[in-house]
Amino acid sequence: MMDIKKEDKSEESKKNHIIYYKSLTKVISEIQKEKNLEVDPTIQSHLDERIDAVEKDKKRIREMFPDITKEK
Repeated sequence: MMDIKKEDKSEESKKNHIIYYKSLTKVISEIQKEKNLEVDPTIQSHLDERIDAVEKDKKRIREMFPDITKEK
């Protein structure tokens, strides 16, 4: 029988996720700046994929803690 890890939704976890969530917003803007300076379409595409991955992570956190966006 497999153990299914339960998502930690405690206050401590929520606090840590909020900090992480805010850092992701900064990461996205940094990747975006890098992309704006980049001329190679292959690298631009790679940076787009990184932005998408970070956006998915933010979405996962919003789904875990629906009120997270109100606490920014």
